[in-house]
Order: sequence, then C-alpha cells, then structure tokens
Amino acid sequence: MHDASTPYNDTSFREYVAEGSALALPETRRLYRRLLELGVKPVFLTGRTEDQRAITVANLRRQGYTGWEKLLLKPAAHVAGGLQLSAVAYKSGERQKLQDAGFVIVGNIGDQWSDILGAPEGARTFKLPDPMYYIG
Repeated sequence: MHDASTPYNDTSFREYVAEGSALALPETRRLYRRLLELGVKPVFLTGRTEDQRAITVANLRRQGYTGWEKLLLKPAAHVAGGLQLSAVAYKSGERQKLQDAGFVIVGNIGDQWSDILGAPEGARTFKLPDPMYYIG
C-alpha cells in the first residue's frame, strides 16, 4: 500500500498509468467544468510521457474531463534519451512556452510541489494533497 511518505517509483507509476484507472477528485472535476463555463482554456501539463498519451486521454475522458485546450506530455526521449530535467525545470519551462505563445496562466494546480514551483507560476497556485506518493 502507498501513502504520502512513499517516494515516487517510475516503474510502478508507469504500470498504474497503463491501467487507465486514475479517479478524478469530484471537487477538482467540478472546478474544471466551472472554468470551462467561464471561458478558461485548460491545459494539462503532466510528467507522463508521449507513449502514455492514448491511455491518459481515455482515462481523462472516462473521468469526465473534456474540452481542454492542450495536453502536454514529455517526449518519450525525455526518459529514454537521458534528457532528464527535474520536474520543476520541465514544468516551469513548459509554462514559459505557453506564456510566450500568448497564454495567460490564471491558475496552476498540482499534487506535487514540483508541479507548481518555478517561474512562471501563474496568478494563483493550488497544492492538492497526494495520498499515493511524493516527488522529492
């Protein structure tokens, strides 16, 4: 059994992703739908890799997430080719690309500190609890 003190394990996480069984937090899904109603164009930025795109999209849709603007995943070479950036460097770099493309980051939500740290952070940041693991 995992708990919040369990360090991230890439092998077991990839197995979990392949199941496509991640559940949505009802409050997060409700917020997501409200943001769509307000005209916000959500972007999902994940540490998952491109080879996990199909199962990630299927899981998101199964959990009631539709209508997003972008789903950003790491290139598979990011893991296999030794281009290992830290999660903070990768995600902040992708947010910078979004901002440079004209996006305004109104909110940044994540279950790991590495999801929300690093400039640009957005107008507001929200750290959600994660009962499964932490990324140190």
